[in-house]
Amino acid sequence: METSLRKPTMFRLRAELVDRLKVAAKRENRSLNNYVESVLMDVVYHRPNAETRAAIEEAMRGEYAGVVDTSSIEAMMKSLE
Repeated sequence: METSLRKPTMFRLRAELVDRLKVAAKRENRSLNNYVESVLMDVVYHRPNAETRAAIEEAMRGEYAGVVDTSSIEAMMKSLE
């Protein structure tokens, strides 16, 4: 099993943010350090693929390939056909 070297690092964070991170870590039954590291890993290493990035950019511009009717479940299902 490969182990990663850990480098001790100090950050100054807002007390409110640290409190919220502690709550989130506890909710997932993880240490604060492990939780923060996993959140940062997700941000740094999980970049959407080209197709997803294009779809996100299209949506941000308000350009949609198709219109989904969200007025009701039935209308939505019909518009997805």
